[in-house]
Amino acid sequence: MANNEDLFKQIIAHAKEYGYIFPSSEIYDGLSAVYDYGQNGVELKNNIKQYWWKSMVQYHDNIVGLDSAIFMHPTIWKASGHVDAFNDPLIDNKDSKKRYRADVLIEDHIQKIEDKITKEVEKARKRFENFDEKMFRETNGRVLQHQKEIDDIRERFAALMNANDLAGLKALIEELGIVCPVSGTRNWTDVRQFNLMFATKLGSVSDGADTIYLRPETAQGIFVNFLNIYKTGRMKLPFGIAQIGKAFRNEIVARQFIFRMREFEQMEMQFFVKPGEELKWFDYWKQTRLQWHTDLGIAPENYRFHDHEKLAHYANAATDIEFKFPFGFKELEGIHSRTDFDLSQHEKYSGKKLRYFDPEANENYVPYVIETSIGVDRMFLAVFSNAYTEETLEDGSTRVVLKLPAKLAPNKVAVLPLVKKDGLPEIGKEIFDKLKKDFMVQYEDKDAIGRRYRRQDAVGTPFCVTVDNQTKEDNTVTVRERDTMAQYRLPIAELADELHKKLR
Repeated sequence: MANNEDLFKQIIAHAKEYGYIFPSSEIYDGLSAVYDYGQNGVELKNNIKQYWWKSMVQYHDNIVGLDSAIFMHPTIWKASGHVDAFNDPLIDNKDSKKRYRADVLIEDHIQKIEDKITKEVEKARKRFENFDEKMFRETNGRVLQHQKEIDDIRERFAALMNANDLAGLKALIEELGIVCPVSGTRNWTDVRQFNLMFATKLGSVSDGADTIYLRPETAQGIFVNFLNIYKTGRMKLPFGIAQIGKAFRNEIVARQFIFRMREFEQMEMQFFVKPGEELKWFDYWKQTRLQWHTDLGIAPENYRFHDHEKLAHYANAATDIEFKFPFGFKELEGIHSRTDFDLSQHEKYSGKKLRYFDPEANENYVPYVIETSIGVDRMFLAVFSNAYTEETLEDGSTRVVLKLPAKLAPNKVAVLPLVKKDGLPEIGKEIFDKLKKDFMVQYEDKDAIGRRYRRQDAVGTPFCVTVDNQTKEDNTVTVRERDTMAQYRLPIAELADELHKKLR
């Protein structure tokens, strides 16, 4: 069994080999932390977005969609606080000349201690047959000691971040003995703040151009359109506005493949509620969003909530849905109760009233907001890494299979004539033409059928349809299921209905 680092490398290699993700500008030696989605990757990505959009917009009668512009008035980012406060703590190692986020260095240090706890528990579990009271005390003592160390670091770390104490962050890094992963030294610069927004110019002449920003999040486009949608949609509280779109952040260290990039895509929904009811709706969306993830059939133990100890000044509740990536539990989705901060700020800076008239209470007020925000790329990585499986078969051979949820798989079915003669390709093409109206279908007739099965397994295609000589006699085909490798015959006329039933 490969360790987590080796497994992650295999996943990245698999994503490239089978047309999911390529390094951007690769023929020019690439561009750091920027990736292109290939022929299968774009289908999986679109399916993820469609799954989210249907659950948010199509299945709710009080949530509508929006597609706001990437370029927005610069005052919007002043009102939202991004111009003054959208910063990460930056630190450099003087020997390697490498740049890091100070908070990430500390979080990685905590993760290493958590990994020690996991190893202690696994070691004890493996030796369970020879388990005795002394071993229990020793293991339990080490685990408790590690946990106490983690709690202490987290408490001090949170206090420093809340106080924006940059000197204190550097002192903590030095005290913990954190070294540069490249040079192995502790020769650190002072910690300083680094604004994450990309700035550009709007105008035809550089001297007269205005500075604007590529949006660092999609949420503000929703807030500044609150009044437009409330009035034109005749919306009634509670109601939501959903959006999928690109966002851009000049990350200090973009890493871990597509987990953290400078150009990424978000799926966000802002849910507007009556003040005083926000915590009820926060709990509702917290559970609803977790259910959305587990409905894909991914094991529930791969998810956990992480409630924020450090709240943003405008929030009164916040939690993350964390996923167990190959590199540990990390944030996948955020659910936040943002109170009335955003709309109130835009009222203040724009001079426009962004209020809701409540006919039952006969009053105007600024609604409170519950936000759900998930990165498309992180969701892609979660689904893809969870699906990557290496199986040892009865004959001793290894099968690499991408067990993607069927509803998200790029191609739902592959049509495979057994041989390229005797009229089988022609029948296969007819089946392909019939099925392509309802499904993404792939037709393939190159190589032996066993190799084609293995290739479709590796791509993640849930079903294969094989056309053979019996097909010419009774109009039936062999259907093979990816995960179980079970095979059964089915009339061609029933194929579409069977696939619809399976995919539902």
